[in-house]
Amino acid sequence: MASTQQLAQLDRLERQVTTLVAAYQQLREELADSQTTIQQLQADVRDRERQLKDFQNQENITKLVNTIAGEPANVNELKLRLNEYIREIDKCLAYLRE
Repeated sequence: MASTQQLAQLDRLERQVTTLVAAYQQLREELADSQTTIQQLQADVRDRERQLKDFQNQENITKLVNTIAGEPANVNELKLRLNEYIREIDKCLAYLRE
């Protein structure tokens, strides 16, 4: 009779271990998913910061253009040239990042 009780205890322990292993595996998968999400969010934050800096630079350039040029015709021409330079600089920076 003692062996029957021992077998019952072993069965119970086996079920508990199986349950714990399954829970452990699930938590590992959730952790991996969370780490992937964190990496994606960090990349998004870096991208947003870069976009914000670009926008601030363009705003500063526009203010500078408005200050330098007094005539509307010169302002438009200067803005076009500066925008062209900015695009070229952005291309160079993107090339350097690769």
